[in-house]
Amino acid sequence: MTSQLFSGFALGGLDLPNRIVVSPMCQYAATDGVPGPWHHAHLGQFAMSGPGLIFVEATGVEPDGRITPGCTGLYDDATEAAFASIVSFMKSVGDSRIGIQLSHSGRKGSTVAPWEGGGAIEGSEGWVPEAPSAVPYLPGWDAPRAMDDAALARVKAAFVASAGRAVRAGFDLIEVHAAHGYLLHQFLSPITNIRTDRYGGSLENRMRYPLEVFVAVREAVPAHIPVMLRLSATDWIEGGWDMEGSVVFAKALQAAGCAAIDVTSGGLDQRQQITTGPGYQVAFAERLRRETGMPVMAVGQITDPVQAETIVATGQADLVALARGMLWDPRWTWKAALALGAEIALPAPYARCNPALAAKPFVTRS
Repeated sequence: MTSQLFSGFALGGLDLPNRIVVSPMCQYAATDGVPGPWHHAHLGQFAMSGPGLIFVEATGVEPDGRITPGCTGLYDDATEAAFASIVSFMKSVGDSRIGIQLSHSGRKGSTVAPWEGGGAIEGSEGWVPEAPSAVPYLPGWDAPRAMDDAALARVKAAFVASAGRAVRAGFDLIEVHAAHGYLLHQFLSPITNIRTDRYGGSLENRMRYPLEVFVAVREAVPAHIPVMLRLSATDWIEGGWDMEGSVVFAKALQAAGCAAIDVTSGGLDQRQQITTGPGYQVAFAERLRRETGMPVMAVGQITDPVQAETIVATGQADLVALARGMLWDPRWTWKAALALGAEIALPAPYARCNPALAAKPFVTRS
């Protein structure tokens, strides 16, 4: 029986060789926003391993849009040149498509790396975060600065400028980050958006700014490059952002030319009550796919090849993304092909490691 997980998929104008995706994963290893040797090694290992699509981590569209001082950015010539080098390197060692996740941290910015405690930065290295409303992320934290019209226009323009840099750097796909409690998610949720202007209050108003940003990016990018969006389907908090709002938002994105929805959840507020388990977010993806007809990507404790195959084969999602599972085992894609009886192209020097997988050594892309 032919594996659906290893079948090709057309995402907008982009052909993916299979349905396996490496999810964006922050590394907190950049210098002044510039990715370096660590990122070549980190992303190159995935490029050699054959997933259909690999995402670069959440990347700030302006310096104050980063989560930590160690996060990547794409907002000047130095960051653009570094990413162009990484993309070229990835395409020289593998045949995956390469996407970037453009983000603004909002009130979750100006923090230290997770292994240093993850708290707000104290001292001159930090900055005053901006957000839809002056609602602190945690008790005891300083309130972010509520964005005025000038700030809204500046950040939207920064998303557009970063998208242009992504195209020049050679990325095949762009994802707008509106999940995990970052700026665009903060506009969507009534927990963090208490504005009284046209960007706050009703669902239509709370959706307005994220939609404006998405439309601006979509219009700035050539038609053959898909633009998709990562969405937290629910805040997991009573009275917060929920599935009903997500369905409405997804339909508006569909009308605006969104190629797919990357469906995750949570991350906005630490009061969230999440029941986790294998594939615990897949039902959110399945509902959005069923109610909109849009392609969706499922993520969240998808670790077993048969599990991933079932998600795709039963129509719950079009793509499956792995994060920590790929960190632990970058060769997951090869092992999944072996488990599912699928062919996969290996780098020629590695193809002899398992005769069952050595049928079609890949040819690198320039």
